[in-house]
Amino acid sequence: MQHKMPLKNYKNINIRLNLEYELKNFLNKEKQYTIPIFIPHRGCKNECVFCNQRKISGVTTDVTVEDVDKIIKNRLEELKNNRNKKIEIAFFGGSFTGIPIADQIRYLKVANKYIKLNEVVSIRLSTRPDYISVPILKMLKKYNVKTIELGVQSMDDNVLSISKRGHTKLDVIRASKLINLFEFRLGAQIMVGLPGSSIDTEIKTIKSVLKLKPKDLRIYPVYVISPSKLYDMYKEKKYIPLSLEDAILRCHKIVNECERTDIRIIRLGLQSTDEICSKNNDIVGPISDNFAEYVMSDIVKENIEEKLNKNILKKEDNIDLNILVPKKYISVVIGPKKRNKLYFEEKYSLRFKVKGENT
Repeated sequence: MQHKMPLKNYKNINIRLNLEYELKNFLNKEKQYTIPIFIPHRGCKNECVFCNQRKISGVTTDVTVEDVDKIIKNRLEELKNNRNKKIEIAFFGGSFTGIPIADQIRYLKVANKYIKLNEVVSIRLSTRPDYISVPILKMLKKYNVKTIELGVQSMDDNVLSISKRGHTKLDVIRASKLINLFEFRLGAQIMVGLPGSSIDTEIKTIKSVLKLKPKDLRIYPVYVISPSKLYDMYKEKKYIPLSLEDAILRCHKIVNECERTDIRIIRLGLQSTDEICSKNNDIVGPISDNFAEYVMSDIVKENIEEKLNKNILKKEDNIDLNILVPKKYISVVIGPKKRNKLYFEEKYSLRFKVKGENT
């Protein structure tokens, strides 16, 4: 009878991860439901090179006041058996404060009606920095708007100019200060991969944005969507979209800058729709249906590698790397398409194992 020889230089490395701090900007979210109402492009008189709001939002027709009321009623009906969370109404898709003031008021009156009925707690909207003024803010206050998200996109004036944003860095600073002065909750939206941008301009952008003290942050990698001016630039070879790996790296570095703050990252990557998804071959760029998970997994990978490198590893070692983590993070640790598992097994010639723990 043959006996198996024991493995030489066997090494068992256990790494316990909590991840509550590393991912806190993603996890620190209010327990609430959002009723989204998309009003594509109605309020925006500008045309950014990347813009195709109707395709991005999945809405191709104008939204009436009656539509708004119906959307809210239907969503509240769906949520009637699960009211343990707060509910907010959010106007997305276009620059809300650029809509004619009478129409803004009509939309807000419908939403505010449900606040008065104690069906929802707040209203959120998105707009452009140059569409903020004192009279507008006074009106929004009257109708119980709580959060204003600014489409910042970049804090580099050259990038803003090339992207045909129609506003400057100073417009962002002015609007943010006014929003904070009127005690609204400030949100910011930025983009990675804009024409003329680089990883350096994007790091400078997030540093400048964080100085404005926003509470919420959305980060969008640029997709090339047809029709748009950016699509024309792409076809003329005047613009090269980011690869998925480049977009992950840039967003990872942006998140690292946020780590020292309490800002909430409420969206990383575009919301997947029938139009905006990895199956649509007419869209070019770092397209992923679970982009946020790629970035979070990259953050976790860096954390694991930092801890692993504190051990003395030899080429002849036979290593089991055991990652102990709360069960809810298992998929993030392994990574989309097992990218973290494959990375460590290929780079360090070890066995990568993840064990979920109850918390």
